[in-house]
Amino acid sequence: MKAIDLSAATPTLAEVLDLAGEDNVILRTPEGRQFVLAEIDDFAEEVQRTSRNEALTQLLNERSNETATLTLSQVREQVQGKKPGKRKGRNGRKG
Repeated sequence: MKAIDLSAATPTLAEVLDLAGEDNVILRTPEGRQFVLAEIDDFAEEVQRTSRNEALTQLLNERSNETATLTLSQVREQVQGKKPGKRKGRNGRKG
């Protein structure tokens, strides 16, 4: 996979499409947004290409080894920027 930082270079659309014809392309905007441009081709070939993607394989391996689980309330607290912990339930007891 090739990456193009659009804050450093401004390739033409034709140049980007040429690159995407050789390999998938990640486009990074100056604001930090990222987009993937990939040629649509035979599904079997895409599966093979994905299975050869070492970064993706490593990420999936790391995630499959994770054993920690969170409750929905813990996730909500993390999203809201609070420390995970036990909260009082509706009946006033911790739970």
